[in-house]
Amino acid sequence: MNGITNEGLILACSAVGAGLAMIAGIGPGVGQGYAAGQGAAAVGRNPGAKGDIMSTMLLGQAVAETTGLYGLVVALLLMYANPLLTRFLKL
Repeated sequence: MNGITNEGLILACSAVGAGLAMIAGIGPGVGQGYAAGQGAAAVGRNPGAKGDIMSTMLLGQAVAETTGLYGLVVALLLMYANPLLTRFLKL
């Protein structure tokens, strides 16, 4: 570990953490696709309830998307704001 500096180690770990945080986008994608498929099937069974089904489905998808957005915010913080770098290099 002769060539590894503290700054380099923190930046490398932050990049790995940002990549792991972006894995959080897989769940909302799968969940929203499943919800859209079930919503389409429900409208096919009962076309008269299309408005209620669509509004409930879209509300559920908006709630599910927040998980992916939180992962994106964490990844952006680790890559660009990098609170770890400013905290540990001042010690």
